[in-house]
Amino acid sequence: MHYIDYTIIVVYLLALIGLGVYLQRKASSSIESFFLGDRDMPWWALGASGMSSNFDVSGTMIIVAMVYALGLKGFFIELRGGIVLVMAFLMVFMGKWNRRAQVMTAAEWMELRFGRDKAGNAARVLSALANLLFAVTVVTYFAQGGGIFLAKILNIDPEWATIGIIGLSTIYTVASGLYGVVYTDVLQGFLVFFAIVATCAIAFFHYPLAETFQVSVPLIGEGFQTLDVNLDNWTNVLPSWTMDLPGEYGQYNLFGIAIIFYLFKTTIEGSGGSGGYLIQRYFAAKSDRDAGLLSLFWIFLLSFRWPFVVAVAMMGIAWGATGTVIENPEEVLPSVLSTMIPVGLTGLVIAGLIAAAMSTFDSVVNSGAAYWVKDIYQRFINPEASEKTLVAHSRWASVLIVIVGFLLTKQFKNINDIWGWLTMGLGSGLIIPQVIRWYWWRFNGYGFAAGVFAGMLAAFSQLIFFPDFTEYELFIYVASISLTACIIGTFATPAVEDSILINFYKTTRPFGFWGRIKESMPKKKMEGVDAENKRDILSTVIAVPWMLTLCITPMLLMVRQWPEFFTALGILTVLSVSLYFSWFRHLSTENDLDELEISTEEINTKRT
Repeated sequence: MHYIDYTIIVVYLLALIGLGVYLQRKASSSIESFFLGDRDMPWWALGASGMSSNFDVSGTMIIVAMVYALGLKGFFIELRGGIVLVMAFLMVFMGKWNRRAQVMTAAEWMELRFGRDKAGNAARVLSALANLLFAVTVVTYFAQGGGIFLAKILNIDPEWATIGIIGLSTIYTVASGLYGVVYTDVLQGFLVFFAIVATCAIAFFHYPLAETFQVSVPLIGEGFQTLDVNLDNWTNVLPSWTMDLPGEYGQYNLFGIAIIFYLFKTTIEGSGGSGGYLIQRYFAAKSDRDAGLLSLFWIFLLSFRWPFVVAVAMMGIAWGATGTVIENPEEVLPSVLSTMIPVGLTGLVIAGLIAAAMSTFDSVVNSGAAYWVKDIYQRFINPEASEKTLVAHSRWASVLIVIVGFLLTKQFKNINDIWGWLTMGLGSGLIIPQVIRWYWWRFNGYGFAAGVFAGMLAAFSQLIFFPDFTEYELFIYVASISLTACIIGTFATPAVEDSILINFYKTTRPFGFWGRIKESMPKKKMEGVDAENKRDILSTVIAVPWMLTLCITPMLLMVRQWPEFFTALGILTVLSVSLYFSWFRHLSTENDLDELEISTEEINTKRT
């Protein structure tokens, strides 16, 4: 790179650290400030921050690799997590359900649902430990991907690159908590958006695809194989039932089954509400309306990731047409950006992607530290701790998560391995109990704790005893063990007290198997709740294909597939109008929520 590019990157990083340090005092008053920004942040800032956190370099490298090797059909592989399709569920109903709980972490939520007895405590502790473990592993994933990216760009050792990018991110994350995370993410979001637009314009006007070209895929073990590809096949976004790929990507050859499986897994995950840094934005939202608006803005901004991915893949293919084919698909992104972008613009684009990497890291570390401070240290070790002590623990927990995550980078061969195990292994152990807790009144704290514990054991046992499992086998193995443990733990122990269940239901108002509890509620109030739930179910059915089409449409524009582009644009328009009438115009305000609140006196009268 030119010295101008290096100057731009250095100035940006210094500005980022300066902003984080500036916000330090605001975040230091309490853990409510440190982890939730005092629940007083605007929805647009939370939404922009969420987009920056999802637009991570590691994930983008994987997605570019999939599209580069498989064509536009590679989009569907990332239904496993890269599309972040759970956002459709969070936008319509799951985001507001979580916000209504008025808690700081997903583990603290367990006491609202299961109570403060031994069962509730078990659920809270297991949830906290599982989310802490997940945060550490995501830091590992970030560190490996960010290190590969920065090492390739700057031509330095990957380990030193990892230490550098983690060190810079840690400074402002530890200093300023969620204030620093959100507002540095907003700054980073501007850079990311500029990087996307600039890269797409360069690819669209200067690197159109040839009729035939070559790509490369990784073989099992070591080495790569070059494949001949034609334009029609590469740009066809409609998924085929089967494919014929060699090597590591051969696990996707039963393509139709893979897509159905990923959709099934994503639906379960979305219905459970997710956790970590995703859900933290909703705990910090001011109102139900803000929860919906931040989701909508988040999804809209995130959809720009996909034309960017296609643009980079197109430029990677053009690289191969003029010289040597890029062998490792995971190196397409750094290879393209370090050589095929003009001076000056290179620095801005790379700064934008470093920003994307750091925003994922800071969000995960901040939300992960909350589980130690709020759910373990304050709840069970030192309930009388001062706010100053709690904020200090928040910072030390953040540092420890970073260190452990970095040390674990030695355990994985590549970032696709980490991502696959995170989404299909460790994530699967959390999904089942997270879903059941919302929809079944009989589910209790011991059932949740048993499901999470068994799921984590299953995920780690797979690494030791069944390392050759495919992603489908891994999900089925972990999820089935977790589900069995949930059921056994629930029926082997007493049900949650009615008073706790009633309080939970009137606070969050979910749909599902709550008939026994709903019978205690005044019928007139339940009519409003049922009407809202029916609208939400219908809107979710519309929101999922809407979000997919929102991502696919600009991809088709990038590869100049005009008939398919205009068809997708028409479908997107119809779905957008439908979603407006079924969901957007019904977005709740705080006053609307007040009218749905149910008093204890009304419940007692109904029971009498």
